[in-house]
Amino acid sequence: MGELRSLQSWLRSDPDVRRSAAVDVRGSVPRPGEMGTTLDMLQLVTENGWSAASFVLALVAWRRTRPQPSRVEIRRGNSVIVLTEGSDEEIERVIRALDADRDEDEGQ
Repeated sequence: MGELRSLQSWLRSDPDVRRSAAVDVRGSVPRPGEMGTTLDMLQLVTENGWSAASFVLALVAWRRTRPQPSRVEIRRGNSVIVLTEGSDEEIERVIRALDADRDEDEGQ
Protein backbone atom coordinates (compact mmCIF):
# COMPACT_ATOMS: atom_id res chain seq x y z
CA MET A 1 0.00 0.00 0.00
CA GLY A 2 2.99 2.31 0.55
CA GLU A 3 3.83 2.39 -3.15
CA LEU A 4 0.23 3.21 -4.02
CA ARG A 5 0.16 6.05 -1.50
CA SER A 6 3.42 7.34 -2.98
CA LEU A 7 1.96 7.22 -6.50
CA GLN A 8 -1.26 8.86 -5.31
CA SER A 9 0.71 11.72 -3.79
CA TRP A 10 2.84 12.06 -6.93
CA LEU A 11 -0.18 12.20 -9.23
CA ARG A 12 -2.01 14.65 -6.97
CA SER A 13 1.00 16.95 -7.09
CA ASP A 14 1.06 16.96 -10.92
CA PRO A 15 -0.92 20.03 -12.08
CA ASP A 16 -2.13 18.41 -15.32
CA VAL A 17 -3.37 15.25 -13.61
CA ARG A 18 -4.82 17.14 -10.62
CA ARG A 19 -6.78 19.46 -12.93
CA SER A 20 -8.67 16.66 -14.66
CA ALA A 21 -8.71 13.61 -12.37
CA ALA A 22 -9.56 12.51 -8.84
CA VAL A 23 -7.01 10.04 -7.48
CA ASP A 24 -7.95 7.61 -4.68
CA VAL A 25 -6.42 4.46 -3.23
CA ARG A 26 -8.91 1.60 -2.89
CA GLY A 27 -8.59 -1.55 -0.86
CA SER A 28 -10.25 -3.37 1.96
CA VAL A 29 -9.26 -3.19 5.61
CA PRO A 30 -7.48 -6.38 6.73
CA ARG A 31 -9.37 -8.62 9.11
CA PRO A 32 -7.87 -9.44 12.50
CA GLY A 33 -4.83 -11.67 12.02
CA GLU A 34 -4.32 -10.69 8.36
CA MET A 35 -1.24 -8.81 7.25
CA GLY A 36 -2.92 -6.86 4.48
CA THR A 37 -5.23 -6.99 1.54
CA THR A 38 -4.72 -9.17 -1.48
CA LEU A 39 -5.60 -6.37 -3.87
CA ASP A 40 -5.06 -2.67 -3.48
CA MET A 41 -5.47 -0.30 -6.37
CA LEU A 42 -5.29 3.32 -7.32
CA GLN A 43 -8.48 4.63 -8.90
CA LEU A 44 -8.49 7.60 -11.26
CA VAL A 45 -11.80 9.23 -12.06
CA THR A 46 -11.27 11.54 -15.00
CA GLU A 47 -13.11 14.45 -16.55
CA ASN A 48 -13.49 15.37 -20.22
CA GLY A 49 -10.24 17.37 -20.23
CA TRP A 50 -8.23 14.34 -19.16
CA SER A 51 -4.98 13.79 -21.01
CA ALA A 52 -3.66 10.25 -21.30
CA ALA A 53 -0.24 11.65 -22.18
CA SER A 54 -0.06 13.77 -19.00
CA PHE A 55 -1.09 10.80 -16.86
CA VAL A 56 1.35 8.36 -18.46
CA LEU A 57 4.25 10.81 -18.32
CA ALA A 58 3.53 11.50 -14.62
CA LEU A 59 3.35 7.74 -13.99
CA VAL A 60 6.65 7.11 -15.77
CA ALA A 61 8.32 9.99 -13.89
CA TRP A 62 7.15 8.48 -10.58
CA ARG A 63 8.39 5.00 -11.55
CA ARG A 64 11.83 6.45 -12.27
CA THR A 65 12.05 7.70 -8.66
CA ARG A 66 11.53 4.20 -7.27
CA PRO A 67 14.53 2.08 -6.25
CA GLN A 68 13.08 -0.87 -8.18
CA PRO A 69 10.43 0.27 -10.67
CA SER A 70 7.63 -2.25 -10.67
CA ARG A 71 5.26 -3.43 -13.33
CA VAL A 72 2.13 -1.27 -13.46
CA GLU A 73 -1.24 -2.45 -14.77
CA ILE A 74 -3.63 0.18 -16.02
CA ARG A 75 -7.23 -1.01 -16.29
CA ARG A 76 -9.76 0.99 -18.22
CA GLY A 77 -13.08 -0.64 -18.96
CA ASN A 78 -12.31 -4.11 -20.24
CA SER A 79 -8.77 -3.19 -21.29
CA VAL A 80 -5.60 -3.94 -19.35
CA ILE A 81 -2.48 -2.05 -20.37
CA VAL A 82 0.85 -3.02 -18.81
CA LEU A 83 3.77 -0.66 -18.26
CA THR A 84 7.00 -2.52 -17.51
CA GLU A 85 10.07 -0.70 -18.75
CA GLY A 86 9.04 2.89 -19.47
CA SER A 87 10.76 3.07 -22.84
CA ASP A 88 9.64 5.73 -25.32
CA GLU A 89 7.97 3.05 -27.45
CA GLU A 90 6.10 1.62 -24.47
CA ILE A 91 4.98 5.08 -23.35
CA GLU A 92 3.61 5.83 -26.82
CA ARG A 93 1.83 2.44 -26.91
CA VAL A 94 0.17 3.06 -23.53
CA ILE A 95 -0.92 6.59 -24.49
CA ARG A 96 -2.39 5.35 -27.79
CA ALA A 97 -4.26 2.55 -26.00
CA LEU A 98 -5.70 4.89 -23.36
CA ASP A 99 -6.71 7.45 -25.99
CA ALA A 100 -8.35 4.73 -28.11
CA ASP A 101 -10.31 3.49 -25.09
CA ARG A 102 -11.43 7.04 -24.27
CA ASP A 103 -12.52 7.65 -27.87
CA GLU A 104 -14.45 4.39 -27.77
CA ASP A 105 -16.16 5.39 -24.49
CA GLU A 106 -17.12 8.80 -25.90
CA GLY A 107 -18.62 7.18 -28.99
CA GLN A 108 -21.10 5.17 -26.94
